[in-house]
Amino acid sequence: MRRQPIERVTVRAPAKVNLHLSVGRRRSDGFHDLTTIFHAVGLYDEVDAVHADALTVTVSGEGADSVPTDRDNLAMRAAALLGMETGHEPVVALAIRKGIPVAGGCAGGSADAAAALVACDALWGTGLSRGELLGLAARLGSDVPFSLHGGTALGTGRGERLTPVLGQGSYSWVLALADGGLSTPDVYAELDRQRDSGPVGVVSDASAVLTALRSGDAVALGHVLANDLQAAAIALRPTLRLLLDTGKDLGALGGIVSGSGPTVAFLARNEEHAVGLAAALAGQGVCRSVRRADGPAHGARIVELA
Repeated sequence: MRRQPIERVTVRAPAKVNLHLSVGRRRSDGFHDLTTIFHAVGLYDEVDAVHADALTVTVSGEGADSVPTDRDNLAMRAAALLGMETGHEPVVALAIRKGIPVAGGCAGGSADAAAALVACDALWGTGLSRGELLGLAARLGSDVPFSLHGGTALGTGRGERLTPVLGQGSYSWVLALADGGLSTPDVYAELDRQRDSGPVGVVSDASAVLTALRSGDAVALGHVLANDLQAAAIALRPTLRLLLDTGKDLGALGGIVSGSGPTVAFLARNEEHAVGLAAALAGQGVCRSVRRADGPAHGARIVELA
């Protein structure tokens, strides 16, 4: 049993891909009802938490300049919320190392918030249960509970109500990163505008994705990936259509805009196929860079205590 005080905690949290995302009409509170299948993949942000005299956050890694370091930062808000709810003065220095695309539809900010909750809980010895942490996560954002949960899960409500999804095997992905980011509120607003202008196709229900996951059939899964936000993301970033078409022409089993985009996730047959697909995509000049990742991955968890 550990006896000395904990001075530093490092927590790793994964990116996510929405294998299925159906979006309801805009509610009176400004949110949309969602039905989504979250899938955590092995791209990670890491958050270090150390004792300090004030609540601060620093960010390093690709896209760090675009991440706020004030109270708009979700990790900082997570630490403040945990402190308020547990009676701890929220004084901690958080250092975020970005491995998840910034503003890419992969829930990097939510991963940071989940990591901060786990890190500060350990650093301060608050001893909250996983259920209590999930409750705080839901107050921070729709994707934060899944960043804690990891694996594969069905999300309803705003996405914060989770039901684990049991599936067979693992999946190999190639994530194609477009230049720049897309604002999630802007993409939802574009979907609302499209719907106000006339009929907009709605994705099928989630049952086909669940069936493919239960059987571990990557080919079947590639055929049923679907996202209501994809058309809106393409309207705001038309080059995404070329990227999607290129990936499929190169042999991807399926491709989908991840969440609100602009990252595009391509499903490969296996790890060897993913390596070749990533290399082929990188040579086409249709995206800024590519990343390889496997899923499902674990949710936010401690990787080092000091």
